[in-house]
Amino acid sequence: MKKTVFITGGSRGIGACAVRAFRAQGYDVIFTYHNSEDKAYELANECKCTYIYCDTSSSESVNKAIDNVLSMYGSIDILINNAGIDEFALTTDVTDEMWHRMIDTNLSGAFYACRRVLPQMISRKNGVIINISSMWGQVGASCEVHYSVSKAGLIGLTKALAKEVGPSNIRVNCVCPGVIDTDMNSHLTKEDLNALKSDTPLGKIGKPEDIANMLLFLCDDGSSFITGQIFGVNGGYII
Repeated sequence: MKKTVFITGGSRGIGACAVRAFRAQGYDVIFTYHNSEDKAYELANECKCTYIYCDTSSSESVNKAIDNVLSMYGSIDILINNAGIDEFALTTDVTDEMWHRMIDTNLSGAFYACRRVLPQMISRKNGVIINISSMWGQVGASCEVHYSVSKAGLIGLTKALAKEVGPSNIRVNCVCPGVIDTDMNSHLTKEDLNALKSDTPLGKIGKPEDIANMLLFLCDDGSSFITGQIFGVNGGYII
């Protein structure tokens, strides 16, 4: 029986790569988009999968999206909380609106999704949840305080939830990407990228496929004894 994977923020970047990777392995994939409807449409056609609108900062939107998926597929076996935004700003320049938008999108959205999928996972005594954090959630980033906080929160969510739902045979893990070649980092200059490469022991920038491969592993039976763990996929980048 095919397993169903629900990926938030799957229209581009790491999310889109994950959509392709899971479809290639025979999973039924449903992914969400917020602003990139054209890219979502193209990806869904390419991979023969389902896409659905969702604003992860809204619990109502998250609930509606997941309820629609459950009505179509009957269950969600794997939840990957990937949707997120980034923003550079001095802490003194971060407005209340910027703070709440960041926390609501990156952290609250993952909580809303977990809360909605868990009842059917618990009833079936089976499920996998993976939260996509960031290395900045582990060590913090200057001029990205609100982003770092939102990603650090995902690490706490992962550790606590893994303990809570482990007795129901539900595994919860977290992946913390390093610098990855995606649209989110397209603002970086050549000098910035060279500096990041030089600070990375492997001497290169990561690819979305590096993250997708970790996600596949964490959803495979080979990782059935792994939960509550934080995995850095960062080329050895350490602050």
